[in-house]
This record gives sequence, C-alpha cells and structure tokens, in this order.
Amino acid sequence: MYALYFILVVVLCYVMMSNTVANEMREHIPFFEDICKGIKAGDTCEKLVGYSAVYRVCFGMACFFFLFCLLTLKVNNSKSCRAYIHNGFWFFKLLLLGAMCSGAFFIPDQETFLNAWRYVGAVGGFLFLGIQLLLLVEFAHKWNKNWTAGTAINKLWYASLSLVTLITYSIATGGLILMAVFYTQKDGCMDNKILLGVNGGLCLLISVVAISPPVQDRQPHSGLLQSGLISCYVTYLTFSALSSKPVEVVLDEHGKNVTICVPDFGQDLYRDKNLVARLGTALSCGCILYSCLTSTTRWSSDALQGRYGAPELEVARCCFCFGPGGEDAEGQQNVKEGSRVIYDEKKSTVYNYAYFHFVFFLASLYVMMTLTDWFNYESANIETLFSGSWSIFWVKMASCWICVLLYLGTLVAPLCRPSPHFSV
Repeated sequence: MYALYFILVVVLCYVMMSNTVANEMREHIPFFEDICKGIKAGDTCEKLVGYSAVYRVCFGMACFFFLFCLLTLKVNNSKSCRAYIHNGFWFFKLLLLGAMCSGAFFIPDQETFLNAWRYVGAVGGFLFLGIQLLLLVEFAHKWNKNWTAGTAINKLWYASLSLVTLITYSIATGGLILMAVFYTQKDGCMDNKILLGVNGGLCLLISVVAISPPVQDRQPHSGLLQSGLISCYVTYLTFSALSSKPVEVVLDEHGKNVTICVPDFGQDLYRDKNLVARLGTALSCGCILYSCLTSTTRWSSDALQGRYGAPELEVARCCFCFGPGGEDAEGQQNVKEGSRVIYDEKKSTVYNYAYFHFVFFLASLYVMMTLTDWFNYESANIETLFSGSWSIFWVKMASCWICVLLYLGTLVAPLCRPSPHFSV
C-alpha cells in the first residue's frame, strides 16, 4: 500500500512535468481557464505544472514518509498502537498524504522555500543513490562468501563460482567493446573514448586489487566474483550515462544535420520524444520502486548497520538471500488447524518500520530531483528529460565512480586496520 501511494504521487509528478499533457488538458477540458482562475492556479494553471509544482508535491510526500519514520521509531512488534497505525488506516493515510501534498502549495515565500528545498532534495537524492550502491557492494560480498562456504563440502561450487565469474566478465568486456563500436567514431567523440577508457581501467583495477596477495591475506573470501559483478554494474552505468548525453549534431559535407557519437539504429527512437518519455517513465519508476522495496528488507538493514553472520555458519545455497526455510524461518512455525501464519511479528518485526519509511523519504527526494533534471530545473520537462541531459549524465557517471570507490574501500580498509578480525 505504501508503494501504491508512492506510485500515485510519482505518476502525478510525471503528469505535472509533461508539456504534452498540459496542452491536451488545455484543448479538451471545457472552461479550462475559468477553472484555473477559480482555484487561483493562474490563467492556465501554471502553478500546477512545472518544476515548482513537482517540488511542492514531493515535499508533501517526503513529509508524509518522514512523519511515519518518526512515528515508528523503536517499534519492535506488531502489537503496539504505533504498529497498528503503520499496518492499517489506509484510507485516512491517503487523505493525509493528499492534504500534505496540497498544503505545500500554500507555503508562504515560495521562492525561498524552493531554493532551500532544492538543496535538501539534492542531498537526499545522493544519499538514496549511496544506499543503493552500498547494498550492491554488500550483495557482491555476500554472494561470494556464501558460495565459497559451499566449496568445503562440495567441489561443484567451484564450478558455479567460475561460471558466474566468467559470465560477469564476459558481459562487462562485451559491453565496453560494443560501446566503443557504437558510441565512438574514428574522428571525434573524444570524451566518450576517455570515459570508456577510464571506466574500463577501473574495472581492471578492482579485479587486480581483489586478488592481490595483501587483500587475500586479510580477506580470504575476496575474489573475482565480486569484482566481476561490480564491473557489470560499472558497464551498465557507463552505457546508461552515454545514452543520457545530449545528442551532438554536426553538418555533413552536404550541409545536413547529422548526429554523431550515438548508434545509427537509435536515432529514430530519439526523435519520437513521446515514446522515449513513456519508456523512460515506466523504467525509471519501476527501478526506483524496486530499489525502495529491496532496500527495506531485514538483510539490507543489517548490512547497512554492519551486522553479518559468522562465515562458519554460512550454508551455501543458490538462492542465498534467504535462509534454508526462507528468511526469518522462525516466523513460519505457527501452524494451527492446517493453516500457517507467516511473519505474524508478535515477537519482533520482520523489517525495521522506521528504516522502511526513511528509504521512501529519500526516494521521494530522488524522484523530485530526477524529474526536474537535478540543477537544470527551469528548462526541464518529461519529453526532453530522457532524450538527453548533462545533469543526469554526470549523476550516473558519479554513481559509477562512487560504486568503484566503495568497493575498493571494502578491500583496502582492512589493510589499514591493526585488527586481523576486520572483514566484510
């Protein structure tokens, strides 16, 4: 239900940022200007569209989740009244969310509010990205540690590790080669060539460091599986960043405009701005929602707080993210009259309620910054957002480099500590 609320507000924000939707409403809604004047939204409802409207709506949604974050602090089971509020009263919560989003339009001194809220959104958006990157690094370590534990019992786990490692490096290498073919040309595209070279070199660097003798001495579970997975993600972010660059147009020998440094087969797609906007909207909304939900599991909460299981207790499994009987298997033991009660939360909650709402609070800020093109907010709209933006390009490249730094930090940090028991 919280995810549904999140989706409803995000869709509303996408509509507010769409020039196409605004024009369609102006043409097909009878007495459109009279309605706008009646609700004091301007002659053409300009106060209800654009980046300032998205800032206000996301402010209301962020306040909604932050309020519930404070309300659910230290909730340890589902029997407290605060837990009942978290798990029910959905209609009243929807009314509260609507009131908060609407009330943001009545904040005095709008210009000061928008300027201050923009920097709050930037900090929260980068923090949301940081959590996702940190969880990815921890996921890579958890995967390798779990499957390595199986090699002591069955040597076939070595084959599984080798196969997955080979696949990840094949994807990373193949992706970089394809980008070198389609996003560079013999003359020009120097910035693309430099970025591909730098990111390819970073993939090689983390691979060498992961299997270097000093790292292996302090972290025997470090290996090429983690670096291969991180290399795949670096390759994906590089492709995503290059796809987000504004299209470069030059004149050919016949005096016609020609786009360069992009694949020829993608140029027709970029010309259909509405199609690009729809695809980008669906993909980005799905990815953000998936990140929110996967960031609020018990495993992710433990990982961010540095709580890990002992290596000797690891049991190798293909679906290693869950326990042998599913995560929190103790919650599945209550059987009565043939029906099972799963996750009844009488003794403890399955996930941290406050952390759950905090992640959605950060996601609200990330959505706000993404839809308004980060710091190019004045000219932002959905139709051009996914066709090319320097702000989004540099955010993705920065995410790529931060991911590499986080992974290198988990490898190098133990070498700087005197305790031999430090491990990821």
